[in-house]
Amino acid sequence: MGGRIATAVGEEAPIGTSVAGMTHTLNDGHALPAIGFGTYPLGGPTGVEAMASALRQGYRLIDSAVNYENEGAVGEAVRRSGVPREEIVVTSKLPGRHHAYGEAKTCVYESLYRMQLDHIDLYLIHWPNPGVDRYVEAWQALVDLQRDGVLRSIGVSNFLPDHLDRIIAETGVTPAVNQVELHPFFPQALQRQVDAERGIRTEAWSPLGRAQEIMHDPVIAGVADAHGRTPAQVVLRWHLQLGTIPLPKAASASRQLENLSVFDFELDAAQMAAITALGRSDGRLFNADPATHEEL
Repeated sequence: MGGRIATAVGEEAPIGTSVAGMTHTLNDGHALPAIGFGTYPLGGPTGVEAMASALRQGYRLIDSAVNYENEGAVGEAVRRSGVPREEIVVTSKLPGRHHAYGEAKTCVYESLYRMQLDHIDLYLIHWPNPGVDRYVEAWQALVDLQRDGVLRSIGVSNFLPDHLDRIIAETGVTPAVNQVELHPFFPQALQRQVDAERGIRTEAWSPLGRAQEIMHDPVIAGVADAHGRTPAQVVLRWHLQLGTIPLPKAASASRQLENLSVFDFELDAAQMAAITALGRSDGRLFNADPATHEEL
């Protein structure tokens, strides 16, 4: 797929749109910005400043997790940024050790207390942990908390097609988001297709993959030279045109702005295909296969 940026399943938007105005409509009616800001492993005073800087630069989606141990810093950054709370989408994630229904609900409230927020905009199950096999009750807990108004949107992370189909079948509720590892060396074509067929928006963690390796890849470097852009900007633009939401992390204000400056150029179909063709069977970064990985 080349050309324009997908805004919803089957819909597209023209280039030249700023990050503040470019959003995807989720299956629950809420909207997500086209690019988010990843926060792992930012934390403490320097992390607060980096996150607040990102919000001031124009990011409106902040991605955290209980296991990142920085939810308090996220909440503080939201307050310090000067950006109205209602403009910011705050994400956190449920860790594997709290998949039991009651523990999951308590964990969400603890996230709220750490952030000092009255609701969380998007909450995900971080990993399915199939060996423990309690992800369905964890999902039911999020469904109930969404019904109670504690959570605006709910979703999952690292869920394979079988995991998705099971929670949908057993609860009747489809996740709004599936956040997965996705980058040029691991483009996840099948998972993206499965998500789209179910009306689920795909987010990308580690969207730049092994940055040093991808930044020096000759295919990506050639596309970057053709557009007068950095390799990182080309990869992020590739994500946008796939319709995925990348979550790059950058501590410096200059790199944060660079990563946002991807809405005023366009990759053609051949360039999109060449980047996607970089995918390989050993493309996972940490060999963390959701079929077997167990998160604490």
